[in-house]
Amino acid sequence: MAELQFLGATEGVTGSAYLLRARGSTVLLECGLYQGSREEEEGNREPFPFNVEALDAVVVSHAHLDHAGRLPMLAAAGYSGPVYMTQPTAELLDIMLRDAASLQERDAEWDNKRRRRSGKEEIPPLYTMDDAEAALELCQGVHYDARREIAEGIHLRYLDAGHILGSAIVELSIEDGGDVRKLVFSGDLGNSQAALLRDPQTVEEADVLLLESTYGDREHRSMEDTLEEFAGIIERATRGRGNVLIPSFAVGRSQEIIFRLGEFYQQGLLQNHAVYLDSPMAIAATEVYHRYQDVFNREDRAALRQPESGSLHHLLPTLRYSRSTAESMALNRISDGAIIIAGSGMCNGGRIRHHLKHNLWRQGAHVVIVGFQARGTPGRALVDGTRRLKVAGEDIAVRAEVHTLGGFSAHASQSQLLEWVGGFQRRPRVYLVHGEPEAKAALQAKLEDSGWQAEIAASGQTISL
Repeated sequence: MAELQFLGATEGVTGSAYLLRARGSTVLLECGLYQGSREEEEGNREPFPFNVEALDAVVVSHAHLDHAGRLPMLAAAGYSGPVYMTQPTAELLDIMLRDAASLQERDAEWDNKRRRRSGKEEIPPLYTMDDAEAALELCQGVHYDARREIAEGIHLRYLDAGHILGSAIVELSIEDGGDVRKLVFSGDLGNSQAALLRDPQTVEEADVLLLESTYGDREHRSMEDTLEEFAGIIERATRGRGNVLIPSFAVGRSQEIIFRLGEFYQQGLLQNHAVYLDSPMAIAATEVYHRYQDVFNREDRAALRQPESGSLHHLLPTLRYSRSTAESMALNRISDGAIIIAGSGMCNGGRIRHHLKHNLWRQGAHVVIVGFQARGTPGRALVDGTRRLKVAGEDIAVRAEVHTLGGFSAHASQSQLLEWVGGFQRRPRVYLVHGEPEAKAALQAKLEDSGWQAEIAASGQTISL
């Protein structure tokens, strides 16, 4: 009998993890970090609820840390088998896991200084650079649409999810007594309005579908309206002599924003602003994006085509990379005329915190939120209208204008999710994951109104395939 256990991304959006047992084999689908509030992130320190050494394979849908960020812990716990992903995901994950390990080590060092002063027991980092490197050695790249046996009687196929570079819909076919059961995990499905990447591929057959529901209760604004508002924000910042801060995820969102700003520049709308990408990880990810332009959609690939530079600078000549800490700190001396793209996307870490500290209290400044903000994060507090925000140990007044541009989301909206599900020729059983309670409930109701069997997955629940 084949069965699947839900281990993560059930109570919320992050911490993706599902355990498949079939044909005497055990496969872990996803190995993601919990992200959000401090309480949620404490879940990352819990031991894995399965025998790590009994795993035959690990399958990852894409490089975001909420889907792959605990791989170093898996390696540290004794796993030494293959970790399957697309080749672009392998290259992006090399950047992201090293960066995450560096942050974990640095944060533990600072936290332990405080603990020593207060007489508390020191704590180790969640994982180290050695752990990250051990995990990266296990990664194996797989081409889209290629079929590969990853354990006895279990075959893997990846389809393009259109979410970030290398993101995939996961199809697992399990041979069981002459029958074949097909499990499909949507991964994170892309927003069909987004730049650069292709739309998610259609899947026609499955027995069980795990469907993400991040935006299961809402629609995105049209890209036309989003870009019009974005251009208006930049114009107001010019008149008000203030900076524009864009907290952005290093992979996917940063490249989308740079591409759209490049379009503005080519239209003559961005002549008076310097654009700074203040994130070594986003800079490195952008370079990976340019190595894989063959998976971009045709129109945007043509716009980016160039003979030499391999970057977005030809489209956006005012783009500047801030690689070093000194270059990042220098931006804090600029009071107007700068558009600063920096991580983290939810404002709970990275260089954006320092830019918020130096700009949030300025009336002419603007903060543009371009992605999902989990509950408990500083970004969510800004979206919800807080008038004061604690940043880098200081209580900062929020006088800057805060804007939410949902059209830039890299996730499919409710109607896009329903449209993608409509591609199945025979309706599978649907289990909703990766969503806050309201989003999952709304999507479940929409699916059931259309005659689908949709269930909200519960943590620890085991289902038969």
